[in-house]
Amino acid sequence: MSDTTPRPDETTNDPTAPPPPPADVEPTEPVERVEPVEAAQPVSSEVPAQPVPAPVPPVASSFDPAYGQFYGQQAPPPLPPGQQPPPGHVPPPPTGQALVPNPMSPTQERTWGTIAHGGTLAATVLSGGTLGFVCALVIYLLQKERGPFVRHHSANALNVQILGAILVIGGIILTVTVIGAIIGIPMIVVGGVYVLIVHIIGAIKANNGEWWSPPMTPQFVK
Repeated sequence: MSDTTPRPDETTNDPTAPPPPPADVEPTEPVERVEPVEAAQPVSSEVPAQPVPAPVPPVASSFDPAYGQFYGQQAPPPLPPGQQPPPGHVPPPPTGQALVPNPMSPTQERTWGTIAHGGTLAATVLSGGTLGFVCALVIYLLQKERGPFVRHHSANALNVQILGAILVIGGIILTVTVIGAIIGIPMIVVGGVYVLIVHIIGAIKANNGEWWSPPMTPQFVK
């Protein structure tokens, strides 16, 4: 029986066999790869802040009992049952009554009330009495719905122009007759002086924020 165990110095003829390890290198065991552990993030107990809603603008509305109208940007919301209204609360307009939009501030109302008298007087003087009525009418039509104070003074300025025009035109008609001249000429003078004085007083009153109606002046418009 022969010994078939190959000796170390013998080489095998199998090309697929792995080469033998070097004699001076000891075989090492495979090292297990350790994945790096990420540091745990601290958990916050705080609740993220919620976005704060934009404040609701105050309702700019007011009620004028003289004209029975509400002036403001929007109708104030109704109060819950049993809740007392806060100071300065304006009740909502009745059903079917519209709220007048784009109201003026008190300062703007005083300014336009002054312009209604002063501007009309300037137009009357510069045009010889022909454009005063037009100026008062334009201001009244454009600004009457924007506040009770400016409506009051612009209506007064228009009423003054109407009464002044009646006196002047009536005086001119009477002046063409011999008998009527005795009455016609004083009517023209009275009409001109009346318009001048009342518009000056009205401009001062409006600038001071006073509610004032010209005496002896019919309310043709309100």
